[in-house]
Amino acid sequence: MLLADRVALITGGAGPNGLGFATARALASQGARVVITDLEAARPAEAAARLGPQHAGLVANVTVKAEVEAAVARVLEQFGRIDILVNNAGITQPRKTVDISDSDYDAVLDVSLRGTLLCSQAVIPAMQKRRSGSIICISSVSAQRGGGILGGPHYSAAKAGVLGLARAMARELGPDGIRVNCIAPGLILSDINKDKMTDERRAEIAQTIPLARIGVPADVAGACLFLASDLSGYCTGITLDVNGGMLIH
Repeated sequence: MLLADRVALITGGAGPNGLGFATARALASQGARVVITDLEAARPAEAAARLGPQHAGLVANVTVKAEVEAAVARVLEQFGRIDILVNNAGITQPRKTVDISDSDYDAVLDVSLRGTLLCSQAVIPAMQKRRSGSIICISSVSAQRGGGILGGPHYSAAKAGVLGLARAMARELGPDGIRVNCIAPGLILSDINKDKMTDERRAEIAQTIPLARIGVPADVAGACLFLASDLSGYCTGITLDVNGGMLIH
């Protein structure tokens, strides 16, 4: 088991067809005890129960510092440690630049970027005490190529901010034994976009991807498992592209 005796916290992980839950399942399969946080409507406790009784689900809004800190405190009280943080929570909106309202900007930047910061701030002290830990931040190919297929420019900006934040944290926290890395998924069929494209459009997009298919949540989960485990023990500050070759540098 790659993650025996380790505790993983995954934000925005309750959606049954999302990247977070696929990652939770992958980490649990390798021995980790997993805590899923999400909004109340997403029912994180029910999601965790699907993994088994040794896992937990907590309600927490990643944009609210008090809720994040309370959730982390509960994890530490119940499990005694946090070895892995997956900053997965995020939202997207299809907007043109001139159509982005103040509320649009705040919503997207707050969840993806502020949420990544607040959750990292909350777990770092516990990781520093153990002088070990892995923080995984979910960015997007949209941040690298300047726009995606579904998200607006503010989504690209948020996800680019995640890349910069993660790299800066990697430099700062390396001496504490804490690794910080990013994953930049391409188009992944998940809860966030499943109703936003026709089958015909998906087929058109797949033809432009070297691996000739659109990604699935398990593709990202496998990358998270690698970065969470000791297999990536000398990796920090990297961006791992999971896009089927959609963006070959």
